[in-house]
Amino acid sequence: MGKVYTLSEAISKYVKSGDTICFGGFTTNRKPYAAVYEILRQGQKDFTVWAGPAGGDWDMMIGEGRVKAYINCYTANSGYTNVSRRFRAAIESGELTYEDYSQDVVMLQLHAASLGLPFLPVRLMAGSGLTEFWGISKEKRATLDTVDNDKFVMVDNPFNPGEKVVAVPVPKLDTAVIHVQKASPDGTCIIEGDEFHDVDIAVAAKHTIVTCEELVSDEYIRRDPTLTRIFGQCVDAVVHAPYGAWPAQCYGYYDVDGKAMKEYDKASKYADAADAEKQLKKEAAKKGLEFDPSVKPETFKDFMEKWVYSVKDHNEMLDKIGGSRLVSLNNVPGLGYAGKIQ
Repeated sequence: MGKVYTLSEAISKYVKSGDTICFGGFTTNRKPYAAVYEILRQGQKDFTVWAGPAGGDWDMMIGEGRVKAYINCYTANSGYTNVSRRFRAAIESGELTYEDYSQDVVMLQLHAASLGLPFLPVRLMAGSGLTEFWGISKEKRATLDTVDNDKFVMVDNPFNPGEKVVAVPVPKLDTAVIHVQKASPDGTCIIEGDEFHDVDIAVAAKHTIVTCEELVSDEYIRRDPTLTRIFGQCVDAVVHAPYGAWPAQCYGYYDVDGKAMKEYDKASKYADAADAEKQLKKEAAKKGLEFDPSVKPETFKDFMEKWVYSVKDHNEMLDKIGGSRLVSLNNVPGLGYAGKIQ
């Protein structure tokens, strides 16, 4: 059926180690988690990442050591974790090669990529710490063939001599991974609600994978062309993946799974059992208490084993989550969110 693949086939064919890659969605909104989990299971790594406003999707990839260079504005499971914990720990330990742009500039850079621009002049960031401080030094950049040699360059505005503007690089994406509400076998997509940067990265990337809540016919898509947001020419693979954004929300379909987000927030505080023991000993000492070795909290590694590596595919994960739990997340018509407070 056209471009329809299984999730395993799509990831294996279009996501390669060393790719420059971007995921769609926004923090806890319409994130392509099903595809993220499959990448983790398959083992692709060494990604150069243009993350946009990221959440647990890239926090997991960072925690599992799959990221070579990370270009981002912020990473947070909004409402649950202000700064994603594995992301923060990797920066604090100096393990993550990281560059920081403001959110508006990152979104404009991704849009510039969709337009095929060679670089992007902006006034934004000028005079701020984002131009004073570089996350990735020029020396480090010289060793990374997928990262531009400069974070930015101050240039003259040719239409207003004497005015300086900030020229920033434009992403060169190999792969985009996006979750949508509806897609047809030829790759045409309907996105309900905010598009975020999804349309831009679908156009810009060499290869685009789309997971969808509903796989609909080409005839269904043609009934109302005004709903189309991503055209089939931009898409290489379509995967039917109901609840493919879980535990994030998918507008019009289901709400964020607060239980899972809270579980991840607590678990991701500790990289593994050894890290948990180290941190708990330190916390006990600060309070003048004796460390209790019987306290063994869930860790990031435990969470990943539970929800990612212990299942063979997305369908098996859905079975593990459970039908009643998934149904409880479904949006109430007219409200746009689940009726049950989590």
